[in-house]
Amino acid sequence: MAYEYIRTEQAGRVRRLILNRPQARNAQSRRLTEELDDAFQAAEDDLGTGVVVLMGEGDHFSAGHDLGTPQEMADREARPQQGGLRGRYGRSYDLNIEANLRWRNLRKPTIAAVQGYCIFAGWAIASACDIIFAADDAMFLPANFQYFSVPWDLGSRKAKEVLFESRFLSAQEVLDLGFVNRVIPRANLDAEVMAYAGRVAENDPFQLWMTKKAINQAEDAQGFTTHIHDAFNLHMMSSIGEGDPDYALRKPEGQRRRPMVQRAMENYEHYRQSGQAQQQ
Repeated sequence: MAYEYIRTEQAGRVRRLILNRPQARNAQSRRLTEELDDAFQAAEDDLGTGVVVLMGEGDHFSAGHDLGTPQEMADREARPQQGGLRGRYGRSYDLNIEANLRWRNLRKPTIAAVQGYCIFAGWAIASACDIIFAADDAMFLPANFQYFSVPWDLGSRKAKEVLFESRFLSAQEVLDLGFVNRVIPRANLDAEVMAYAGRVAENDPFQLWMTKKAINQAEDAQGFTTHIHDAFNLHMMSSIGEGDPDYALRKPEGQRRRPMVQRAMENYEHYRQSGQAQQQ
């Protein structure tokens, strides 16, 4: 497959997959997701690749799903989904559940290198990776999105606290909560990620696969994959409920998710200025 919205680079035994829509803050369109899925599979099949690194071009890792860029709208017109709930459910399931679970279970270690915004679906694809290194300027925003890993990423009580308020988390906060493995100065992020990936790639591929599989199975024994499927159904119910008349009265016409992001920014700024962020 020829890629338009991502690019790949090989450095020794490390394959870099780079989201390449910086002008759209690496928003995840359907075509980008399809290209990324193909690139993950190609990296898994390549015997010369030992580790896969997921990155975002430009200032931000990913601002989430593409909700309406001209490229996404043209693709929707060219490839319309089946109508009704069946089409909406099927498309969302294919792009957000099946794809993310495939990436989670890739037979090779995966590392997300996160800078700038990591919002909604950006959080989801980072969460599907085995390791997350974050730049010190990274800001994370979870929600009740399709691949709802957040209770596993933060723990149930912290997930409720953050999601009920809808606020950004700083890189240091998510480090303290265990969602990311390391926080690195922005200027050093690429070098440190690639150095770590290079060391991992020197190990035996079969042993790495077995280790990863054993850890993922420990989560699955506790219900991770079952939870992801069940939570997706609740997400779809919540999403469909946004069409209810009383819901429409709560937001200005034409606005949907953007006010949620703006509210999160305002909440985080208040949280940061209050000094609570430094105390966490």
